Amino acid sequence: MTSGVRLIRNDQLTQQVEYAYAATVDAPVRSIWVAGACPLDLDGKTVAVGDYAGQAHQVMRNLVTALEGAGASLTDIVKTTVYVASTRQADLVTAWEVYREYMGEHDVPSTLLGVTVLGYHDQLVEVEAVAVIAGEGQA
Repeated sequence: MTSGVRLIRNDQLTQQVEYAYAATVDAPVRSIWVAGACPLDLDGKTVAVGDYAGQAHQVMRNLVTALEGAGASLTDIVKTTVYVASTRQADLVTAWEVYREYMGEHDVPSTLLGVTVLGYHDQLVEVEAVAVIAGEGQA
């Protein structure tokens, strides 16, 4: 299935960013709001304690799995928010580089935030997403 997401760039804004400034989707579509993907294994334990990149990989694998459960994929995402529990910009960049690796050329609008703490013990990274796919009977 071809994604209905169209990424918008604007030549009046800097092109030195790794994301589109906006995204559009023509209706009718089915919207999918994905809870923040966390670096948890099947037993609910935080993986890669202390490792921003390792946790970002688990987060992105979990995001892919959550999307698949809704019949979607990473290329159906229209917006993400990436949370990193750190005050160090280098840690944010580490998590962002892993996120970008998974997203490839689908550089959707995204917000990258450094936060004080995340919800699970030893959690450093979380990614939430909004995706859209063709609605029932659409292709």
